[in-house]
Amino acid sequence: MSDTRADDAARTVVEVFIQRPVPGARLGVVKRPSQRVDRFDYWWQAHLVDCLLDATMRRSSVVDARLVGWMLTGIWLRNGLKYRNRYFDDMAWLSLAAQRADSQRVRLASVLRSGITSDFGGGSFWRTDRRYKAAAATAPIALFLARAGDSDTAGELVDWLWGVLLDDRGLIRDGVRMGEDGPEIDSLVFTYNQGPALGALLALGGDRYLEAASRLILAVGNHLVRGHSQVLVTHNSGDGGLFTGILTRYLALAARDARLDPGARRLAGDLVAATAENLWSNRQVRDWRGAPYVTFPTDTTFDEPHHPPVVELSTQLQAWMAIEAAATLR
Repeated sequence: MSDTRADDAARTVVEVFIQRPVPGARLGVVKRPSQRVDRFDYWWQAHLVDCLLDATMRRSSVVDARLVGWMLTGIWLRNGLKYRNRYFDDMAWLSLAAQRADSQRVRLASVLRSGITSDFGGGSFWRTDRRYKAAAATAPIALFLARAGDSDTAGELVDWLWGVLLDDRGLIRDGVRMGEDGPEIDSLVFTYNQGPALGALLALGGDRYLEAASRLILAVGNHLVRGHSQVLVTHNSGDGGLFTGILTRYLALAARDARLDPGARRLAGDLVAATAENLWSNRQVRDWRGAPYVTFPTDTTFDEPHHPPVVELSTQLQAWMAIEAAATLR
């Protein structure tokens, strides 16, 4: 997957979706056509920062390196002059992006730790109402802490994911809540929960976690693809429109990790490449304010791709992430 394709994906988001609410600040518009930032969707903005970092690290001419800082300012302003909110997963995603950017502005480590309790045996709550322990929060917090050097807490979180939420196929289920008769596991499996869990395993390293990483990649390749292909399944629009892009980010890391089993590395790279190629092949070219831009479908498919008249930021970020991930596999 070439830098040219990644630049086309970047250009769509940067030039079509990013607005300047005030000087020195930027935010992503949730959908186009739209003339304003009509919703906030904090965690979409966090992944937009991550995608901007991907392009900046690739030295793309499409992305001004200052956009990352401007986005962090925009999120802070739009969130009421703070980065804290009521979703631990939102804050974890932004913390991961800021960590990659080496930015000291987002100081949420203590807040993230406050979501980790012994309820249900460990893990992190999803929201500050503390009713649901979720992979969506636990996995990215584990990754953030592992990268920050707290391997003990990160290891405990990963062990909880594997001990409580792993299903019989080897995939991470969504979470656990208290039901009338005791703890109840939500057995839904989403692509994005596998991604940061894989990233946390790689960040922790060591034979046990690296072997678990290889097994997780194999489970994804066996159960989260379309038919007998290596194209990853997707989860429609809205929040789900981001899910599979997140998984490709961490599969690409695995594909480049020489510590892993060669077969697992090869499979991880093939899953990323096939998914990115599918999204690219099903692209459209649309007009925005008199200029042509590439847009991507809502889902991976082998049938007629779905291109709704209103294009959501989440689905375009998903494709951009996948194409950036594929561009690293050279």
